[in-house]
Formats: sequence, structure tokens, C-alpha cells
Amino acid sequence: MALADHLRELRNRLVKSVLAIVLFTIVAAIYHKQIETFLLEPLPQCNTRAEIDAFNGKCAQVSNIGLTTPFTWTLKVALTAGVVAAVPVWLYQLWAFVAPGLHRNERKYTLGFMGAGAPLFLSGVVCAYLLLPTTVKVLISFSPTGTTPILPPEDYFDIATRMVLVFGLAFEFPLILVMLNFAHVVTGKRLLGWWRGMVMGITVFAAFATPSADPLSMLALAAPIWALYFAAVGVALLNDRRRARRNPDAGLDDEEASHLDLSVDEVASAEPVEASVTPVAGAPVPAARREQLDDIT
Repeated sequence: MALADHLRELRNRLVKSVLAIVLFTIVAAIYHKQIETFLLEPLPQCNTRAEIDAFNGKCAQVSNIGLTTPFTWTLKVALTAGVVAAVPVWLYQLWAFVAPGLHRNERKYTLGFMGAGAPLFLSGVVCAYLLLPTTVKVLISFSPTGTTPILPPEDYFDIATRMVLVFGLAFEFPLILVMLNFAHVVTGKRLLGWWRGMVMGITVFAAFATPSADPLSMLALAAPIWALYFAAVGVALLNDRRRARRNPDAGLDDEEASHLDLSVDEVASAEPVEASVTPVAGAPVPAARREQLDDIT
């Protein structure tokens, strides 16, 4: 395809993705009350006296500050829900745009990675949602005694969105390692040799990624990534073993010489073959023609 055709194809894919997001956003705007209730459910609220007593005063008063704040909050919730709900559509459009330029085996691997990427991302989202109550309680616990924190829904939604994105993308990290192994960039043995640095790096990342300072939230993010990392190492080792069975020289470095078989096989004796037609002598080449052939040579 020409460059203009590629740009036209990209435009069509983007338009379809945007239309899907807009459609799901409209549906989410219709049911925004239910979505907002679901998002605010993990939040320890101080709306009633029973809730205040249940949380020992360590709760927050959810309050919209400003005239346009409820509309902005609803718009954010609807748009975010629309983008998340339209994930299968725009992922397929991205795949449909890239697929014609891939080989058959590359398409197979890409489909497998996309199929594994969505459950991993959703697992990170679920983990973030389950940790939201603990995170909010820890953050509210820093409030002075006798005070009731006033929490705008937008602030809470920003923290929740940040946690969902960070946890979801963090769960994709082992999948990236497997992709690098399948692309012959790194071997499973080398990934296994990095386990100390990986465990330490994942722990430090979890400490900075979780908004709260409690070790429970940090371990809740770090422990699944540790398990997924070692699972990715296992997949990489199995893939290297399968690759070695097919090609014994697959594990060699680019500058390392492969094994050469220098043994000499016995050559059979020559077999005479009779010509089916006697060759006819050609006409003599003129002198001028010979000079032309010499010049060409």
C-alpha cells in the first residue's frame, strides 16, 4: 500500500475506535449514578452517625465543592468508563491495522500476547480496587483528632484512577519479558540471573506506586508481580528449551562460532552418461565479431 493508503486506513481505524468510546461513554452517562455508587463504595464515609462510629471517626465527608463540580465529576466517570468498556474495540482496531504487516507466526504470537494482556490488566484493576479501602483509611488516619476530612469526589477519583492504571500496567511487566524472550532479545537463563535485582526493583516500585505508606498495600502490589515475574521466567526457559531442540545453535551469541562438521564422506565412483544427441559444431565466428567479444570481455 502507498503511504496515503496507510494514512487513510489509520484514519478509518481511529474513527471506529472513537465512535465506540463515544457510544460507551453515552451509555455510562445514562447509568452514572450506579457507577458512582460502585466507585464510592470502598470509601469510608461519614454520612451517618453509624458510619462515624464504625470507623472510629477515621472517615471522610464526601462533598462536592463548586457549582460545576458534579457535572465535571459525572463527565469524568462516564468518559473513563467508556474508554475502559471500549477496550476490546480499539484493541481490535489496533490489531487490524498492524496485522497485515506481520508474518503468520508473528500474528499467532501477537494474538496470544493480546489475549493474555487483557486478563493481566484486569487482574491489576481488581487488585487496585480491593486495596482502595486500606489506602483511603491510611491516608485519612493522618488527619488530626477531632476533625472530619472533607473529600471531593474528584480527588478520590483521581487517586483511584491512578492506582488502577499503575496496577494494571504493572501486571503487564511479566508479559513484556516473555515478549522479549520470544523476540530473541533476552534468554530465560539471563532473566533468572536477574532475580535479585528484579525482586528489589519491584519492591521499590510498589513502595512508590502505592499512595499509602503502609506495608500491606506495598506487598499486595509487589507479591503478585513477583509471582508473575517467576512465571514469566519459567515460560522463557521452556521456550528456550523448545527452541534448542529445533536448532542446537539457537543459544549461541552473534559473535560465537557454531559447531562445524568437518568429517569427510566417501564419494562414489563416477558414472558415465551417454549423450543422447551428438553435438553439432557451430559456424566459425567472424573476425569482427571476435573483436567485439574481446571488447565486451
